[in-house]
Amino acid sequence: MSLNNNLNKILIIDFGSQFTQLIARRIREAGVYSEIVSHNKINLKLEKKKIKGIILSGGPLNVYQSKKVKFNKQIFNWNIPILGICFGHQIISKELGGMVKKAKHREFGLAKLKKINSSKLTHNFFDKKGFNNVWMSHADEVSKLAKGFRVMAKTETSKYSIVENSKKKFYGIQFHPEVTHTDKGKIILKNFIFSICKVKKNWSPKYQKQLLIQEIKRNVKSSKVICALSGGVDSSVVAKLIHKAVGNQLTCIFVNTGLLRKNEEAQVLNTFKKKFKINLIYVDAKNLFFNKLKNISDPEKKRKIIGNLFIKIFEKHAKRIKNVKYLAQGTLYPDLIESKSVTGSQTSKIKSHHNVGGLPKKMRLKLVEPLRLLFKDEARNLGLELKLPKEIVLRHPFPGPGLAIRMPGKITKEKVKILKDADYIFINALREHNLYGKIWQAYAALLPVKTVGVMGDNRTYDYMCLLRAITSEDGMTADTFDFKKEFMQLVSNKIINNIKGINRVVYDVTSKPPSTIELE
Repeated sequence: MSLNNNLNKILIIDFGSQFTQLIARRIREAGVYSEIVSHNKINLKLEKKKIKGIILSGGPLNVYQSKKVKFNKQIFNWNIPILGICFGHQIISKELGGMVKKAKHREFGLAKLKKINSSKLTHNFFDKKGFNNVWMSHADEVSKLAKGFRVMAKTETSKYSIVENSKKKFYGIQFHPEVTHTDKGKIILKNFIFSICKVKKNWSPKYQKQLLIQEIKRNVKSSKVICALSGGVDSSVVAKLIHKAVGNQLTCIFVNTGLLRKNEEAQVLNTFKKKFKINLIYVDAKNLFFNKLKNISDPEKKRKIIGNLFIKIFEKHAKRIKNVKYLAQGTLYPDLIESKSVTGSQTSKIKSHHNVGGLPKKMRLKLVEPLRLLFKDEARNLGLELKLPKEIVLRHPFPGPGLAIRMPGKITKEKVKILKDADYIFINALREHNLYGKIWQAYAALLPVKTVGVMGDNRTYDYMCLLRAITSEDGMTADTFDFKKEFMQLVSNKIINNIKGINRVVYDVTSKPPSTIELE
């Protein structure tokens, strides 16, 4: 399923930058559809009428690695505005007759950009004195301009930081406007798409809903669909969207692994079965999962046991529904990018997601992945447009294996109950103090360590609870949230005073990288 058939778009040609999907998000946030394609997959069969502008991304290569840098240079003859960012800027200069060489002074981090000439691209970008702080990340530089280009801005060590050929509407910028470190970077992108490419806004949750419902109807027709409903944002949005499109042709299967958040199973049943009247099969498999996980400590073994058992249970109940043709999944754009690099570029594969490529081969069902070209924030906004409850739509991400990977070491019913209660107290405290919405993901974990404590006149020997809260845009990088000391003390006291089995609370202050968001 794709969203791009009839939309005017900004095409982003990916050269393997870690920021490529961020460029796409920024364009969509401005209300315009954007689409990523690998540099080695550009062909003349593209629907050029719908492409109103092209952005060439950054990347880890240098422009002289010609064997690795492959893209159709015919794009320069398409009479379409082009913006090159970092590596993309260098590609434009090299391919159109300029020169690029290794920089005498590499630039990494913040740099002060000075305006040289006025440009549509930089309207309202510089301060009154003609300066702005931008984020640089390059070891090569343009050393000679291509014919027809002129300098619009420079830094102390990069004299061709912004260049343009206004006649052809080609623009090159050495810095990254898509990252938050560049002051007013969004203005550069908005100027490009609205003032230069003349694109009109065409991307909103209301439009996405209409478009996706049409796509689902056209693909599914009168066939039956099954959906593994977890209660998380992605599967919840998919379930509501498909139900809106094909009604009772959809059946959701909700497997309670015993590793969900506190009261989550009740919330899912109340929302989807009672409120929305969606066909829902509820499978209480707590004991089955606990038995299979008994004495298992290795994180990968945990994941495999949970994943395989989930599929087995799902298959068993799915087979009871006759004439099913489709399986719905809540796969998102970043899932595809991280798992297998959706564009086929040099972007490194970071990890395998539990909801990507998890279709049992013997089921032979076709996939329905209506969110596969959406980012997380777009999926949330779509959920609100579909009238899903805010407590589901705005909920923090939750891993497929559930609490099992927030509990290093062996899994027991007792430890799971302790962890559910601790997590419940932490998350409720965040909500009560209006902090939940400021944090991308927060949770409690139970460490496989017991420490000595004193409660009253008695010694205790209980578990250590770890709290984690991070800020992020997409989960690929993350910083820890800076709580006030009083809040942390309040939460710590509440957890220790109300939960038997915990006598010490610690806060994880490690960013990603070098750490990951989850413990396992």
